[in-house]
Amino acid sequence: MIDGPVCLIVNPHAGGGRALRLLPGVEAALRSQGRRFRMTETTSMQHARELAREACDAGEIIAAMGGDGITGAVAGELRDRQGLLAVLPGGRGNDFARKLKIPFDPVEAVKLLETGRERHIDLAVANGTVYLGILSAGIDSDVSRIALETRLKLGTFVYTYGVLRAIARWKPADWRVTIDGTAHDYPGYSVAVANSGVFGGGMFLAPDASMEDGQLDVVMIRQQSRLRYLRGLPRVFNGSHLKDPAITLLQGSEITFEADRPFTAYADGDPIGDLPLTVTVQPGALRVVTPA
Repeated sequence: MIDGPVCLIVNPHAGGGRALRLLPGVEAALRSQGRRFRMTETTSMQHARELAREACDAGEIIAAMGGDGITGAVAGELRDRQGLLAVLPGGRGNDFARKLKIPFDPVEAVKLLETGRERHIDLAVANGTVYLGILSAGIDSDVSRIALETRLKLGTFVYTYGVLRAIARWKPADWRVTIDGTAHDYPGYSVAVANSGVFGGGMFLAPDASMEDGQLDVVMIRQQSRLRYLRGLPRVFNGSHLKDPAITLLQGSEITFEADRPFTAYADGDPIGDLPLTVTVQPGALRVVTPA
């Protein structure tokens, strides 16, 4: 059992209100453990970071309840190994929980405080901002923007919807990706720098990515027809897309990339920054509760 009081940080907007609907069950589960806890709803990502710092200083376990965005924001404040993170999935994609095999039901995830174990996992840092999953730019920039802006209630299919809209107006970009000092130039769709390897509600872009090897997986998708790109999309859900000769996967610990036109890079469902970007890895920087 993992001992200690809990600071429950909740994003009330996560999953279209899913986190708030499930919150009473989470609180009941914490009470059933006889565990001291307090709950705070966030007003912004910056607010979530402030709450995480305060809870860490108070020696509390930080339980982030929401999507990958709030989880990544909280993780960024705990990267010195001083704070312990518990993940309570309450968003749409929940890809970080998916990678660590944390139950999607946050009530079940709370039980890991009694049955789980602590692991030290890698974090990725892009121009000073921490992320957990995959940072990508290119057509993924358009897809992420569309997914965030849509008001349609599509659940995890919002990412597929974003792809179909983005591909219609897509024009190839020229990329330069430098991995540990070696440059790679190509025309194509995107570049992605993966820590967990999962994004978009279960898309295993880098299926063998490890969060404990001190390396980042870089996926480069070169130019191909729109139809071929769309046909390959379903294969990302099982990882077989890597057989496509238009896709290259490499590894490194420091990656810099840029394109011949402006793009905003997204990670964990939120915009991180404009290109060019440099991404580095912090090995074993985050303590997190996972299944035993």
